Amino acid sequence: MNDTLAKTEKRTAYILTLPAVFLVFAIVLFPIFANVWISFKEVELKDIRIPEPRAKKIVKSISGETTKFKILYKLRNSSLLQEIRDVTFQDKYPKNFQPKDLDKRCEFKKNKLNCKFGNWPAKYRENFEVIFETKDGSNVSKKEIKSIKPKLKGKSDNILLNTKFTLKNFKKVLFENEFIDLLLTTFYYTFFGTVGSIVFGILTAQMVNQKFFGRTFMRSVLLFPYVAPVVALAYTWELLLDPNSGTLNSLLINYQIIETPINLLGQKYIAVNILGFDFKLRLALTTVIIFEIWRYFPLAFLFILARLQAIPKELYEAADVDGASPFQKFFKITLPQITAVISILFMIRFIWNFNKFEDVFLLTGGASGTRTLPINVYQQGFAISDIGTGSAVSIVIVILLLFFMFFYFKLLGKRVDEN
Repeated sequence: MNDTLAKTEKRTAYILTLPAVFLVFAIVLFPIFANVWISFKEVELKDIRIPEPRAKKIVKSISGETTKFKILYKLRNSSLLQEIRDVTFQDKYPKNFQPKDLDKRCEFKKNKLNCKFGNWPAKYRENFEVIFETKDGSNVSKKEIKSIKPKLKGKSDNILLNTKFTLKNFKKVLFENEFIDLLLTTFYYTFFGTVGSIVFGILTAQMVNQKFFGRTFMRSVLLFPYVAPVVALAYTWELLLDPNSGTLNSLLINYQIIETPINLLGQKYIAVNILGFDFKLRLALTTVIIFEIWRYFPLAFLFILARLQAIPKELYEAADVDGASPFQKFFKITLPQITAVISILFMIRFIWNFNKFEDVFLLTGGASGTRTLPINVYQQGFAISDIGTGSAVSIVIVILLLFFMFFYFKLLGKRVDEN
C-alpha cells in the first residue's frame, strides 16, 4: 500500500512540475534553436521584413465638379527582395457613391470596390486612380472618405520559415572574415585576462587575509571595480588614457618618462626594446586586458579569500615549527589548498571573457586590433546587417567553448580531482 501511494505521489509531482519545466526549457532552448536555424540561412536585416501590400489613399477634388472626386491609391510592395502573390484590394464607400470608368481588374458591388492585382514583384509600385460621383448630386465629404482605410491581402514567403539552408555563412566566417586573426585575438584577450585576474586575485586575497587596521574597509574598496557600472568605468578609463588631455599621459610627460603622448586605446602596436631585441606589443589590446584584469580580479579575490579562511591554521603552525619560508608555505600549503577554486575560476572566467563584448566595445569599439569574435558578431549582425553571418559566428563561438570544456575536464579536471 505504501509503495502504491509513493508511486502515485511521485507521478503527481512530475505532472505538477511538468508545465514549469516545459516553460523553462522553452525559454532557454528556443533562442538557441532560433540562432542555429538562422545561421544556416543567407539572410540580412532587410530580408526579415515580411512582404506586404500597402496603399496610401489620397482624395482629390475635381475643379468645377462638386459632386465628383478622384481617389489616388499609391500601391507598393514593402519588400525589396520578395514578390507578393495573389494581391487583392478592397475599399468601402458611402451608399450614394458610384465609380466612373472603372479599371478592368476591379468591380464595384454593394458599395465596395474589389480588385485583383495578381502578383507584385519586389519593389513594385503603382498609382491607381478611381473617379467617383454621387448619385443624388450631394457634395463630397473628404474626411468621410479618408476615414475608411483600404484593405489589401497577399501571399508571400517568409525567408526565416522556409526550409532552404546553406553553409555559405560558415564559409564566410571561416575563410573570408580574417577568422584566424580574430580567433588569435580572442584567445590572447581571454587567456591573459583570465590568468591576470586570477593572479591578482590570489595576491589580493593573500594580502587582506592578514590582520591589519582597516582590513574590512580595504576589502570593501577592493570590490569597487567589480560592482561599479561598466559604462562609467569604461568612460573614466577613456578620460584617464586620452592622449591629448588624459591624466596618465600628462604625468608621464611631466616626469619625462615619454616625450610624446601615447594613444593607449587607439594605437595597435608599439615598439618595445628588451635586451637589445625589438618587439611589437599589441598596445590597445594589452590596455583592454589590463582593464579586464582590474575590473574582474575582485571576483577571484572573493572566491580565493573564502577558501584561504577555511585552511586549517595548524598546517601553517607546523610549517613554522619546521622553519618553512613564506614561499615554501605558499607553494606547499596554500597553493594545493586553493587549486580546486582556481580551477573553477579559470573555467568560469575563460568562458565569460571569451563571450565578453561590452568591455571591448565601450573602450575601443573593436578598433586598433581589439576585434574579438563577440565584437564580430555585433558587426556582422548589426553594423553590416548580415544576420545569418552574425548567427554563424555565435555558433562558432559555442563550438569553440564546447571544445574548451571537453579538453578542460578531460585534461585538467582529473588532475584537480587527484590533488
